Amino acid sequence: EAGLRSFNRRMPEEQNRVLTDHISTKLFCPTDTAVKNLKREGIEAGVHKTGDVMYDAFLYYSKKVMGDDSCFNTSDLPEDFVLVTLHRAENTDDKQRLSNIVNALNQSDIQAVLPLHPRTRKRLIEFGLEFKDHIKVIEPVGYLQMIYLENKCRLVITDSGGVQKEAYFAKKPCITLRDETEWVETVEAGWNRCVGVNGLSSSNALVEDSVFTPSSYPALYGYGKAGAEILSLLLANH
Repeated sequence: EAGLRSFNRRMPEEQNRVLTDHISTKLFCPTDTAVKNLKREGIEAGVHKTGDVMYDAFLYYSKKVMGDDSCFNTSDLPEDFVLVTLHRAENTDDKQRLSNIVNALNQSDIQAVLPLHPRTRKRLIEFGLEFKDHIKVIEPVGYLQMIYLENKCRLVITDSGGVQKEAYFAKKPCITLRDETEWVETVEAGWNRCVGVNGLSSSNALVEDSVFTPSSYPALYGYGKAGAEILSLLLANH
């Protein structure tokens, strides 16, 4: 995640990224934006744009799981479903924000699958919030199952950083339930809509007619060979 910036210093991930970047001698950036962010902070030595190793992994494991439906009980999935994830502390620990998200999903007419994070489950009980039946709540899933769901769904709604990017890898439009995102390229390319949740209602981002799929799909994160590129650079400078 070299060079990634959400510009929200309250996020532990942002603090870790900034500190790590400034003490590192080699920085392998996934995107042009990440390289530019480092340059603004005075970091230019040892910086390389290599593409994203997450994309390498996504392509590799997608081939495995999409050829084998046994990794997930497909009878549990609605047709043409929306994949929802919700776990970020700024959303789950704030009663008003969590209420806005739950109400917006409940008032929408999307058929959704929501692998529920334990933190979110705890807060829903604490705040007396429930999802309606068209939001199918399931137990948390592992990495392979998540990749399967991302490939099968028609739209992703999430507050996760990684899931935003995986939605792009899977060529699925994404609605991000956050006030900012590290993955600004996905927004600029039209595949991701970053919506704040303070005023969120079913009248804006989450209704049925909000589904969008841009016609162009730029290679924002490389071509699935970032790992090989990083290894080559490390060996060349050994």
